[in-house]
Amino acid sequence: MAIPARSVHLFYFYFLANKMTNNKHKLIDEQTSPLQRIMWAYNADEPQRRAFENNICSFHIGNGYFLSVAHNLRIQAGIFRSIDADIYNKEILPKLDGSQSSFLNQYYMADEYTNKRYLNPIDPVNLQTIVNILKQKRFDTRWVSLAEKKICRPFLVFQFKNNSFYNDPTLTHRFDTSMMMYDNDARKFTFLVEVELVNAFYSADIALYRIVNQPQDFLDRIPSVEIDYQFLDEAVDKFYCLQSAPAFPAGRLLNDATIEGMLDQFNIFPDDIGGNYVFEGYRYLIKGYFRFGSSGAPYLFYDKGKEKYVANAVQSEASGIQLSIKNDREGNFQYINAIASPLYIIKDELQGYLEGRT
Repeated sequence: MAIPARSVHLFYFYFLANKMTNNKHKLIDEQTSPLQRIMWAYNADEPQRRAFENNICSFHIGNGYFLSVAHNLRIQAGIFRSIDADIYNKEILPKLDGSQSSFLNQYYMADEYTNKRYLNPIDPVNLQTIVNILKQKRFDTRWVSLAEKKICRPFLVFQFKNNSFYNDPTLTHRFDTSMMMYDNDARKFTFLVEVELVNAFYSADIALYRIVNQPQDFLDRIPSVEIDYQFLDEAVDKFYCLQSAPAFPAGRLLNDATIEGMLDQFNIFPDDIGGNYVFEGYRYLIKGYFRFGSSGAPYLFYDKGKEKYVANAVQSEASGIQLSIKNDREGNFQYINAIASPLYIIKDELQGYLEGRT
């Protein structure tokens, strides 16, 4: 007996809806999500002195490559938590007068064993004095420069409820014990994996990282998302942002987003050391929830032909609507829109890296 066409269509609709829902769950589950965080770690190999800063979203696109934003790289940290003694002696001390040298030496204590200086506990007033001295002497504390000088290094921060890296005992046993810890706040086990900056596409506000010092089977175990390089001049049925949870970055959120418009972006980003640079090129104007700290998060849609979610863009900037409060518009913004960088604008470069041509 022939099955009515309407029944076939209904069955396919429910099958597709169920598949999309299951795939949504995979996007936010810690065992299957491509979303991770990158943080800069001082003293990564010294657990008692280790400190994290510069938290940013990133997502795995396969073979150990991760995408994020670029604008955080050229923001000034202002200070450093520790520094190699040779850099301190050659690049900082010669620029200081006697009182400034004494002041910094008071708070950056030398350790002859590690050949580093470490920032001691300090009150906010004196901390700001250090910031002012370093700024006056134009010491480069941009995150990209701190990483280049190995003052601090970027790491992926993987967190799991169980004390196992993707429930794989073999991979877990490869970790040095100094790269594993329990996060009391998140109540999760944390594994640190070092990455290096491959390229920063500053005008596009996209950065490409890759995992270092790990074999292929390690890279293959980390969940990834395929890239879609279309520039969506028409809205897809559903667009989503995969970002950190609203209250705490250890969680994940997948929320609806809408492409409300497109733009040829132009925005000047300040850089006191390297010179101001320009955000430019095609962008999406996005309507939907985003948290401050979501920069680097992927925008995705469900590709029915491939039967999976694909990444199409990267969360870049907040887009404010200017308000007038008591007849004052200066600084009064309501942020209900975001600006996303479509991966279309770095297609050739990105394909070169992923295909091994660059």
